[in-house]
Amino acid sequence: MKNHRKQNRVVSWSTFFLFSIVVVLSSIIFTSLIFSSTYSSYFPKTVFKWRSPPPPEITIRETVTLPDQVLIFLNYPLSFHHHTKNELQCVYSSADSAPRLQEPIQLHSVRLHEQIVRCPMPPRGETVSVQIKSNGSVQIKNSFSTHNWDPLVYEALFDRDKTTIVFVKGLNLRPEKLAEPSRFQCVYGWDFTKPKFLFKSDVLSAAQEIIRCKTPITILAQPDAFIKVSIQVEGKKIFPSIARPGLIPLQKSSTRKPHELCICTMLRNQARFIKEWVIYHSKIGVQRWFIYDNNSDDDIENEIAYLQDAGYNITWHLWAWVKTQEAGFAHCALRARASCEWLGFIDVDEFFNVRIKVDLRHVIWHYSKPGKNVAEIRTPCYSFGPSGLKDVPSQGVMMGYTCRLAGRERHKSIIRPDALNQTLINVVHHFHLTPPFVAVDVEDGAMVINHYKYQVWKVFKDKFYRRVATYVVDWQKEENVGSKDRAPGLGTKPVEPTDWSNRYCEVKDVSLRNWVLKNFKDKKTHLFPWQREFEPHMRKRLRKKEKGIL
Repeated sequence: MKNHRKQNRVVSWSTFFLFSIVVVLSSIIFTSLIFSSTYSSYFPKTVFKWRSPPPPEITIRETVTLPDQVLIFLNYPLSFHHHTKNELQCVYSSADSAPRLQEPIQLHSVRLHEQIVRCPMPPRGETVSVQIKSNGSVQIKNSFSTHNWDPLVYEALFDRDKTTIVFVKGLNLRPEKLAEPSRFQCVYGWDFTKPKFLFKSDVLSAAQEIIRCKTPITILAQPDAFIKVSIQVEGKKIFPSIARPGLIPLQKSSTRKPHELCICTMLRNQARFIKEWVIYHSKIGVQRWFIYDNNSDDDIENEIAYLQDAGYNITWHLWAWVKTQEAGFAHCALRARASCEWLGFIDVDEFFNVRIKVDLRHVIWHYSKPGKNVAEIRTPCYSFGPSGLKDVPSQGVMMGYTCRLAGRERHKSIIRPDALNQTLINVVHHFHLTPPFVAVDVEDGAMVINHYKYQVWKVFKDKFYRRVATYVVDWQKEENVGSKDRAPGLGTKPVEPTDWSNRYCEVKDVSLRNWVLKNFKDKKTHLFPWQREFEPHMRKRLRKKEKGIL
């Protein structure tokens, strides 16, 4: 009984304690509300508004006006995808009229988060920009500098020997001649109008359109993706520049390079021929291709993608710069150096014809045996004519063109990229080498190049548009008319002679045609693998290969 009364007292004290806490808390909350209401009536609230970051924008970094089009460089935020050709428009503006719109020629993704839009040339008095077709919230910020093509520092690379290689238009140096390097300086910075924030370095060599200079220690220690490099000639202003130095691939620790033989070419609007050229040269030993695209507008990127899907190792590179083939080949040699033992330089209408019926690499091994210090193998060229044709041969150039001139023309070279002179001097057909390396000529009986130079008029007339080499005069100009680069007896006007289909035919030559017929014609379809009609069969085989059937 006593225990029961004691338990009752404990419960009532607990209840009383809990009740007291509730009362006290309620009083505090009530008092706080009254105080807050009174305080706010005498002292208005102070509101802190933090400035939100601006929304990300696509910006136009700069523009370059070429002779026939304008390049617009876009920088994309990290979170943005690159727009397609159908999503952008070129906008032309002038003070006297409303803006007008035009489709871009082409778009190219060139670096991470960077895109180049190629717009048609604006009429005099108009400026050109770009805009997004949709009315979304994304806008393109027009804060950029505009450059003429000449003069301009247009490309640059950091080399493995702590130097910078700078590609310049407008130096007007003589071909194959060294200039005095002390006349030049390399200049690094973010804004070349602010001398206090610039780094300068000495030039080691200067030749043609290429400057090599020491890379400042500050730049080597902290390479900046946005820093530019330019050139200053003694007593003159700094050259305008869009060049942000890129990194050259380095060779891996193993002494053997991944590829024994690669090919580099520069082309414009050769999409219809690229498949035949790649597939054929793969058969005779070429393992990798570097395609430098000089402003094509014929869907060549899709043709290259088709070949890549089929297993061919092809690297596409936009080389938009006008009449800079020598500089482009030097740039290619540097990029290929880490992965290619040997690198050939030929055009898409040129085909190695190995007459001794062995792999092209066997010819290289034969001429570059240890102890000979051979670093360049020169192969003679023979030019083929239209061979009586008026239409593009459906089976390809090797099957269609079988008649050529009797005399050999210039040579083309296969080089060892490691052996090139540091000046990188070349005249398209050959390079200057570092001693003790030498060049050798291939005998006609071992290998030649079939150059399908004078094709049907529909194809040939495109050569009048512009020559790509720096020191070769365009055919429409009344200069250097007797050059071997030109077509004999044709003149400077792209007018088809009545006898064009039968010109340049002195020797019937079917040696390569017969070999191609034997090694490439499909027995079931009677097609060649580069013909358009063969594509469905190729894709079918690729699908089977992916499933492990083949």
